[in-house]
Amino acid sequence: MDKPIPRIKLFGISNQLLETALDRVEADLALDLGRNKQVRQEKDWRYYPQFDLAVRQEAARMARHYEVFYCLEQSIRKMIIEMLDSADPGNWWDPKRVPQNIFDEVASRMKKEKDAGVTVRSDEPIDYTNFGELGEIIKKNWDVFGSVFESQRAVEKVMNSLNVVRGPIAHCSPLSEDEVVRLRLSVKDWFRLME
Repeated sequence: MDKPIPRIKLFGISNQLLETALDRVEADLALDLGRNKQVRQEKDWRYYPQFDLAVRQEAARMARHYEVFYCLEQSIRKMIIEMLDSADPGNWWDPKRVPQNIFDEVASRMKKEKDAGVTVRSDEPIDYTNFGELGEIIKKNWDVFGSVFESQRAVEKVMNSLNVVRGPIAHCSPLSEDEVVRLRLSVKDWFRLME
């Protein structure tokens, strides 16, 4: 008759090996398999508790909306770089591809940041554009982006809707429940445009 203790130990060891293997898969593939890991966000605990509890709770609720918009905006920037560089290798950031006013404004923003003596956010000029300017770059290059999107007017409409809902997120104001719904629908609309 088998003893129950060795089976329990074997079960425990098997689970530990499996957890280690899953940790490796998640790390290697940058995945979250939803294994209920508690990840403690680093906060400056010297000052964070001094903020009003309601403000801290509101910040936690808003964080997920910021994360969605951050991912969306970065993916749009990446798409612009890849598509314009594919259409005009090495010359994607040029006044013939980027509206002159945006080209000049970005140069000014980059210089201002460099002159401030802080660590610059990026070497890529597109990282100095605002969300509305991304839409203008897409419109100027419709000959390239028309292969992905069917309607320039639809892209403008969705980008405008996203830009409106971006305001409270970017400027640390809470989103009402209606605006949370609008954000979800606008992001959904964006991805539907690319189908």
